[in-house]
Amino acid sequence: MKIAQVAPLFESVPPRNYGGTERVVHYLTEELVRLGHEVTLFATGDSVTSARLVPVCPRALRTDPGCVDQLAHQVRLLEEVTRRASQFDVIHFHIDYLHFPVSRRIRTPHVSTLHGRLDIPDLQPLYREFAEVPLISISDAQRAPLAFANWQATVYHGLPHELHTFQPEPGRYLVFVGRVSPEKGLSDAIAISRRVGMPLRIAAKIDRFDQEYFDTVIRPQLARPDIEFMGEAGGEAKDALIGGAYACLFPIGWPEPFGLVMLESMACGTPVIAYRRGSVPEVMRDGVSGFVVDGVDEAVAALDRVGGLSRRACRDYFEERFTAPRMAADYARAYERLAAARRWPPGEVDGMARRLELPSTTPLPAGDGGGQPVAKGGPTNGAAG
Repeated sequence: MKIAQVAPLFESVPPRNYGGTERVVHYLTEELVRLGHEVTLFATGDSVTSARLVPVCPRALRTDPGCVDQLAHQVRLLEEVTRRASQFDVIHFHIDYLHFPVSRRIRTPHVSTLHGRLDIPDLQPLYREFAEVPLISISDAQRAPLAFANWQATVYHGLPHELHTFQPEPGRYLVFVGRVSPEKGLSDAIAISRRVGMPLRIAAKIDRFDQEYFDTVIRPQLARPDIEFMGEAGGEAKDALIGGAYACLFPIGWPEPFGLVMLESMACGTPVIAYRRGSVPEVMRDGVSGFVVDGVDEAVAALDRVGGLSRRACRDYFEERFTAPRMAADYARAYERLAAARRWPPGEVDGMARRLELPSTTPLPAGDGGGQPVAKGGPTNGAAG
C-alpha cells in the first residue's frame, strides 16, 4: 500500500530523547517499510527514516530557538498533506484533531490515532461535530470519554524486538523515566524510594510550563545523596538505566492513555510498579510484568514481592503483546478495511465484508470524502491480546 504517516512537528522522528508519540510513529513507519509498503513520512527535517521524508520544517520545533510561531508550521503541514493526498491509499494522522476540517474534505481514506487524553470537556463538542472521522485509540480506557466516536480499533503501542537489552539480574536502585509534572507522579516515586530505603535514579524531561513545579516541589527533594536527577535520557543510556534497575516506578496521577515506559521496562526484564489509572490495567499483567497498586503504601508492599518475579517472564510478556511487528500488523489491517470500504459502493459493503472475511459491522469512514457520515456498527478492537 501507499501510506502517508503524518507526525507532530514538536519533536523529530524519532525524537532525540523524550517523545512518546514521535517514537511510536518511527517504529511503525520503519516496520511498515520493512513489510514492503511504500511509506511517506511528513515530519521535521531532522527526522531519520527509511521512508520517503517530506520535511515540513527544518528541525524539531521544541528545540528550535528560532521558532516563534509553531502554528505556522502546523498549517503548512496540513497543506503539504492535502496537496499530495491523491498519491496515497491511506493517510494516517498522529496530530490530534488539527486536521479534522481538512480530512473531512479529502477523498483519500484516512485514520487518526489519538495519542492524548480525551477526558477533557472541551473535546466533547469537537468530536461530536466530527463524529464520522475514523479514529484509533491506543487503549480501551482512552476511548471511554468519547464512546460515541467512530472508533476503528484499539492498537497498543509496540517496540522493536532488539531495541532494549534483556537484563536477567536485577540492580539495586529504582528508576523513574518520563516527564517532570504533577500527573506523572515523580513526587510519589521519591516517597516510595525513601520508604523502602533504595536509591532512585530519575531520567526526566522538564517542559517550560513545568519548571515552577520542579523548582518548588521536586528540587527540594533532590538533596539526598541517594536520589540522582539525570535529566533527559535516550538510546543506550536509557536502555542501560532501565535494564539495570531493580524496578521501574510508574506512579501516575492521571488517566494516562498509554505509558510507553512500561513497555521499555518490560523489554529489559525490569518489573514495573504502576498505579491503577488509565491504561495501566490493560498494559500490565499483575504478578508477571510487575504489580498494579493503589498509592504509596501498596507500592512499598509490592516492592517487597518484586524479588519473587521472573525477569525472563517479564520480557516474554513484552514479546507476546507489545512488539512493533504486532503493532504494524494491527494498523495494516485497519488500513485494508478503510481502503477496501472506499473502493466499494455503499450498497456493496456487506458483500465486500464477506469476501474479505470481515464483520459487516466494521466501522467505515465518511462515504464520499464530503463529510457525510455512513452508518456504523459497534466498535471493533484490533489490538493483539
